[in-house]
Amino acid sequence: MNIEVVKADYQNPQHQKDIPFLLNEYATDPMGAGEPLSQHVRDHLVSELAKLPHAFSIIAYVNDQPAGLANCFEGFSTFACLPLINIHDLCVIPQFRGLGLSQMLLQKVEEIANSKGCCKITLEVLSNNTVAKSAYQKFGFSGYELDPEAGSAVFWQKKLGV
Repeated sequence: MNIEVVKADYQNPQHQKDIPFLLNEYATDPMGAGEPLSQHVRDHLVSELAKLPHAFSIIAYVNDQPAGLANCFEGFSTFACLPLINIHDLCVIPQFRGLGLSQMLLQKVEEIANSKGCCKITLEVLSNNTVAKSAYQKFGFSGYELDPEAGSAVFWQKKLGV
């Protein structure tokens, strides 16, 4: 079995196909909302990511088949006055689970974060996604809190009518 984990090139035609394919696989999973991406998203995702200088994607291949994806964005920690990386999406499609791909994807993200002088890597995970939480804990992630008396951080959203 040949496993390769690469930073995507948004200009590479194969990566342009693999990124929306993998993200759509994630979107249709119950932990990804259980619905496919719109055709618009599939058609424009990579070109829109390419416009963002703070975006990058990591793709895992197993025997040259797309198997896992991490979409990441550089942010900034005001408390540390240093850049950070937020993993916005991380997925391994079902037929390739159990091969350690999530750890390999996270390792590649960490290498890039270190090369950029980042102070941390952040991500969100659904509270009932025990498999993902276990993988993240294995890699060293933990819940976010500044002071235990203030409680742990909660991720909120407000959808806009765009």
